[in-house]
Parts: sequence; structure tokens; C-alpha cells
Amino acid sequence: MRNRTFLGALAALSMLALSACGATAAKQPGTGAAGEPVSGLRIMVPNTPGGGYDTTARTAAKVMEDTKIASGVQVFNLPGAGGTVGLQRTINEKGNGKLAMLMGLGVAGASYASKSEATLTQTTPIAKLIEEAGAIVVSKDSPYQTINDLVEAWKKDPKKVTVGGGSSPGGPDHLLPMQLAKAVGIDPKQVNFVAYAGGGELLPALLGNKIAFGASGYGEFLDQVEAGTVRILAVTSAEPIEVVKDVPTLKASGIDLVFSNWRGIVAPPGISDADKKTWIDAVTRMHDSQEWKAELTKRGWTDSFLTGDQFTAYLAEQDKSVAAILSELGLA
Repeated sequence: MRNRTFLGALAALSMLALSACGATAAKQPGTGAAGEPVSGLRIMVPNTPGGGYDTTARTAAKVMEDTKIASGVQVFNLPGAGGTVGLQRTINEKGNGKLAMLMGLGVAGASYASKSEATLTQTTPIAKLIEEAGAIVVSKDSPYQTINDLVEAWKKDPKKVTVGGGSSPGGPDHLLPMQLAKAVGIDPKQVNFVAYAGGGELLPALLGNKIAFGASGYGEFLDQVEAGTVRILAVTSAEPIEVVKDVPTLKASGIDLVFSNWRGIVAPPGISDADKKTWIDAVTRMHDSQEWKAELTKRGWTDSFLTGDQFTAYLAEQDKSVAAILSELGLA
């Protein structure tokens, strides 16, 4: 009888211990369970501080922290080869469910232009976040007052009118002036393009008049436009942009071109379904927050949110499209 009582008490204690372990496991750091913020997330930016990728990554991290979706999100930069150094690192981190990379059209193009062995199709797609139109920008003391002034001088001597971009060949800041050249009757192979490692390096070159004009996302120049140190001659959207509403579109200026860049997040290959769900849930909650919507308005970004299979299909389509454009330019 005493043995049965002892065994029953032992079983009860075991059940209590198991229950306690289960409660602890459900709230372990990094899981985001029971309404707690997800911890330990890291976002790699594959170019230098100050550019579009960097701004987007740090904005996303801040919103996730401010809304208690995640805590201690680490954003770090790993520039090189148009983003393909970061892409290769992401692929090498196979199975690392805490790491993601902020990327976009630039990385897709650079992987072809640099003949990289690393490709976006090897990653785990998480989410497409935003789209952003491009801009044609000059310093405040540039002789070009309108986009047509610039185009007229450019057509006279394409080699003399240097254009800079914050991405390597194949990136959006390279594709934009190449497509603009084609639209106005300039052979893209005659374009004198200087690549900079992100907007953080492009801006000093523009301000120092080392280049005649810059081509990049307009959001990267808003502070300088407000300060009066640069002027945007045209934006590449189909319609005028509210935050720079006095700036004409290329279409309104008689140039038949609409161009848009995009940015999103991918993770290493081979991560678990649970880690993939953690990332997608975190960015979805971020996307739905009022704080993120306020950032979209403030920065003039266009919401273009996609996750899961939709983003996977979009990446595949972009991969094929960029390959075709670069092949036409003789770069892939």
C-alpha cells in the first residue's frame, strides 16, 4: 500500500516537472511565443551604410523593436561585388534560421553581371517589402536645370557626361541610366557609368561634382533635397510622387520610360519551417503596423508586400527579366 502511494506521488511529481519544462520551452528566447518579442534576429545589408538597402533594413528593425515584435534586432553591413559577397555569405549560412539578408533588384542583377556562382534562387524567400522609383539627380550648382537640358548635353557627348550609381553593373542604379540612354537614343555601350558601393558613397561624389549626374532611388536624396544641396531633375514613376511633388516624371518630360526598384528579405537555404514561419510572421506583423505605414508615407516608399509562394514566383520572374536585360547590354 505504501509502495503504491509512493509511486503515485512520484508520478504526480514527474507530471508537474514535465509541465514546468513545457511552460519554459514555450517561452524560450527567440521563439516569440506567448506574445513575447522574437529575439536573436540578424539582418545583413550587402552594401555600405547610407544606401537604400541599409535604410530599409534599419527602418524595418526599428519598427519591429518599437512594436515589440522583435527585440535586439542586429543590422550589419557586408559590402562587396554589388551585393554578391553578402549573397554568398547568406548561402554559406545554410540552416541558420536567425539570419536574413535585405536585398532587391541590385543583387539579382549583380549575380549575373559578376558571373557569381551564388544566385537568389539558392536562398529561402521571406518577403518583398517595397518598391521605389528612381531619380535623376544633380548637385545644386549643376548647369543642368531640367532633365531635357541634361539629355541634350548627354546626347552630344555621352562619354563626357559621367553618370554615377550606388550599385555595381547589373544593379538598379546601373540599369536605370542604361535604359534611359536607350530611351533617348544613346547607345548604352557609350554611357560613362561609375559604380559606387551604395548611396553612402554615391552622394559625396555627386556633391563634389565628380559625376555629372546620379541615378538612384529618390528616397536616398530626400534629406539633401530638403537641405538644398542636390536637385532632382526627374523621377521614373508613372505618376508624380507626393514627397517630391514638384519634380516631373520622365514621361511628363517626353521620355518614354518608367522604372521601379524593389527590396525584400531572403534567408539562407535549408532553414527549418519553424524559422521560416518566424521570419514571415515577424515581417507580416511589421507590415501591418501603423508604424510601418507611417514610414512608407514619410519615405515615399510604395507598399508591395508579398510572402511565401508569391514572393518565390516573383523572384523567379525577376531573375529571368534581369538576365534578359543584361544579355541585351552584353553583360550576362
